[in-house]
Amino acid sequence: MNKVWAIIKKDIVTELRTKELFSSMLVFALLVIVIFNFAFGFSVDLLDLAAPAMLWISFIFAGVLGLSRSFALEKEGNAIIGMLLTPTDRSLIYAGKMISNTIFVFIVGLITVLMFILFFNYGLTTLVPLIPVIFLGSVGFVSVGTLFSAMAINTKLREVLLPILLFPIIIPVIVSAVKLSEQVLDGNSLFAASFSLKLLVSFDIIFLTACTVVFEYVIDES
Repeated sequence: MNKVWAIIKKDIVTELRTKELFSSMLVFALLVIVIFNFAFGFSVDLLDLAAPAMLWISFIFAGVLGLSRSFALEKEGNAIIGMLLTPTDRSLIYAGKMISNTIFVFIVGLITVLMFILFFNYGLTTLVPLIPVIFLGSVGFVSVGTLFSAMAINTKLREVLLPILLFPIIIPVIVSAVKLSEQVLDGNSLFAASFSLKLLVSFDIIFLTACTVVFEYVIDES
């Protein structure tokens, strides 16, 4: 855990100094929310239908923007070589990067949800049941996104390649998260969509396990 924590601490300290990932993701997410607010603000019926999808569109695209830079600093300074030369298991490198990315994406997701609730006049009590949905969605999204970010590290068009690789894989996560968000925004319990909740948790576990195993081969090729 000390090695994992060292990677997490390095990413957090670097982000606090540069504010590159967090600021870009947050500004993009809020911009999308504002655009949706003007587009659907005068149609209550359409807003109720589209709200869960709008929320996750903002969240996912902002997350992709951040994940595309996940390994960029290590690559630009050749720090990735130093990480690979350290006597540690590759899965620990993945765990450290995945956890730090999840922290950034989760925080941006919470702020995005708060702005969404304020812009579209939902009650603040809606925020609490949405927290586990945002967390579970972040874990599934980031677990695959971290792997593909490492895979695309040497490509010149990594910002374009990452969403092309990522979106088809995380469709079950997005669909489940949208269904759960729909239940919460309608005032229902998460367990009203128990199938979607079980599906989201299952895919989180599957993605985490599979990506941890595959990461060793992906990062060695990179």
